[in-house]
Amino acid sequence: MINEPITTIKNKIKAILADLYDFLYRKKLFKNHIKVMTVEETIDELLHSEKSLVRFGDGEITVLRGNDIKLQQTTEEIKAGLTRILAYPYDGLMVSLQDIFEGVASYQEQSRRFWKEHLLFCRRLYNRYCNRSRIYANTSFSRFYYVFQDKQPCKAWIDKIKMIWDNKDIVIVEGMKSHSGAGNDLFLAAASVERILCPPSNAMQSFDSILKACESYPKDRLFLLSVGITAKFLAEELFLKGYRVIDIGNLDMEYEWYLQGTDQKLPLAKHGLVTEEENRAAGYTEYLQQVRRVIK
Repeated sequence: MINEPITTIKNKIKAILADLYDFLYRKKLFKNHIKVMTVEETIDELLHSEKSLVRFGDGEITVLRGNDIKLQQTTEEIKAGLTRILAYPYDGLMVSLQDIFEGVASYQEQSRRFWKEHLLFCRRLYNRYCNRSRIYANTSFSRFYYVFQDKQPCKAWIDKIKMIWDNKDIVIVEGMKSHSGAGNDLFLAAASVERILCPPSNAMQSFDSILKACESYPKDRLFLLSVGITAKFLAEELFLKGYRVIDIGNLDMEYEWYLQGTDQKLPLAKHGLVTEEENRAAGYTEYLQQVRRVIK
């Protein structure tokens, strides 16, 4: 061990501490204060109610800790807004968290390690900002495949997820490179699909323009958001204005991995397409026809 690099030694110590804390919480020696629905319960709530949903993953928690993430720089205003939303202030706007607080035994090994170490550093933040009187929805409703060791339930889950927008007019608000549903049947059941494309990074700088584009639609539209941190604030604003909004995050990417049957996080070629010419060459003519606004 003496000859090992310092980084390796630190990682081993971190892993040991993460395992220890996980053990203590699973054995109920420390009290868990946060309750999270199952994936099934979350999907059923979205399917059988008109509730909206905003999702929190590790990226949002990283921002709350004051750190930048890949596609969004952190500001005090963003941190304050995320703190407000994480507290689950509205009955009709569900807030989702990763189901990690009672243990991660259902996850595959890499995911178990990641989330144990995440909790080692972030559990106090959750305990500080989450609302103990609420039962949070499950963020894995949109991360329904990769993280789980047992993939058996995934087909039933995604089949029910698709039913949420069955015969509904939907508006997808996403980054310019996201291509949610392009090249697959994720939104095939929808009555109609329209898209608002947003900047691929730091979209919060264009928040007012994005919100204005959304408000041009009637309130019978179902909004599906895939625009990072910006989706949290957009979901709150649209919900308060009477729209139904579901923050789907990277559901499309998860669905692509499910269709491929992979156990790896594979890059998707469509995420590299930007221009109209590139999209036409890839055969995404229907996707291009669905685009109604491009916010820069």
